[in-house]
Amino acid sequence: MAEREWFDTDYYKVLGLTSSATEKEITRSYRKLAKELHPDTHPGSEEKFKALSVAYDVLGDKEKRKEYDEVRRLGATGGFRPGGASPGAGAGGFNFQNGDLGDLGDLFGGLFGQRRQRAQRGADLETSLHLSFRDAVKGVTTSVNLPSAEACHTCGGSGAAPGTGFVTCERCQGRGVLNDDQGPFAMSSVCPVCQGRGGRIVTPCPTCQGTGREPSSRRVNVRVPAGVIDGQRIRLKSKGNPGTNGGPAGDLFVDVHVTPDARFDRKLRNVTTTVKVPLTAVILGTTIEVPTLDDPVTLKIPAGTQPGTTMRVRGRGVPAAGKHADGDLLVTVSVTVPKKLNKEQRTLVEKLATALHEGEEA
Repeated sequence: MAEREWFDTDYYKVLGLTSSATEKEITRSYRKLAKELHPDTHPGSEEKFKALSVAYDVLGDKEKRKEYDEVRRLGATGGFRPGGASPGAGAGGFNFQNGDLGDLGDLFGGLFGQRRQRAQRGADLETSLHLSFRDAVKGVTTSVNLPSAEACHTCGGSGAAPGTGFVTCERCQGRGVLNDDQGPFAMSSVCPVCQGRGGRIVTPCPTCQGTGREPSSRRVNVRVPAGVIDGQRIRLKSKGNPGTNGGPAGDLFVDVHVTPDARFDRKLRNVTTTVKVPLTAVILGTTIEVPTLDDPVTLKIPAGTQPGTTMRVRGRGVPAAGKHADGDLLVTVSVTVPKKLNKEQRTLVEKLATALHEGEEA
C-alpha cells in the first residue's frame, strides 16, 4: 500500500471507528459493515465494499496498522509529507517549526543510520485470477504464478563476482552515514559513496550485475471460497514479497474475475437459469430434465403453468458455510410457441381455442 494513500485515507473513519479502537472492535465493525455493504445483498455497493476491505486489510494486521499509524502521525505533525516537503520544511521534508530541536539528532540518526538495519516488511503484491462461473459458485483451490527473485546462482546472493569481495567504504568508514555538526545538534545523512551499505563491491557479479538476485517465478496456492463475486479481492497474508533483515513478508492480493456462463446467472446466493418448455407441455403438464452446476435434476411442470413462472430446486445454489442453508437453483419457465402450423395443426388449435372459449363462458 502506498504511503500517499495511507496519508490521504482515514481507514478508521471508513470502519466507523477512532484510532484508539481495539483489535476486537475493528473486527466486529468490519464484519457488521461487510454484511451491510456486501454486493450480493446490496447491489451498487461494490466500491464501498472494496474500500471497506482495503481498510480492514490494513487495520486488521498488527504490523500494517503500526506502519499506517506512524505515517498518519508524522503527516499530522508536519514531520512528513508523502511525495514532497511540508510547508515550512527544510531539506528532506522535515518541519523544523513543529519539531523539538533537541530531538533532531535522534530523528536523523534513526532515519539514516539505525533504520537501514531495522527489519522491514516485504512489499504487497497484486495479481489477477480468472475463474469459471461454476468454480466461483462452488469454490475452488487453485494456484497463481508470481514473478519473484531468488539468490543469484553465480554469487550466492552476495552481489560480488566469484573470487572477489567487498571493501569498507573510505568515506564513511563502514558506518553507512556521515555526521555533520550543526552547532547545537548533529545531523546525519546517507553516505553518497556506498548509499548507506557501509562498503562497496569490488567487482559486481556478471550474472546479477551486483544486485545479488535474479528473476524467477513461484506458484502460490489460492483457496477461493464458495460464492465469490466478480471483482472481489482475496487477501493471502504473508504471501507477498519477503521482508528484509528478518522482517515479515508482505501480503498477496488476488483480484477475482468470473467468466459469465451461457446457461446460468447469480441472484444473491441463488443460481438462476431458464428452460424452454413446449406450449402443449405447460397446458397438459409434464416432467423435464433441468441442468444444474452438478448433475441434472428432474423437475415437474404442473398443468397450466404460466410463462415466466419461477420454480425452486433446493440446495443447488451457492454452498453455505456453517449452519446456514445452501442457496437454491431458480428455474424460470419459458414457453416455446410454434412459428408455423400446417393445415391440420391449425384446425386442431382452432378447435382447442373454441372449446376453451366455450368453457370460459359456461
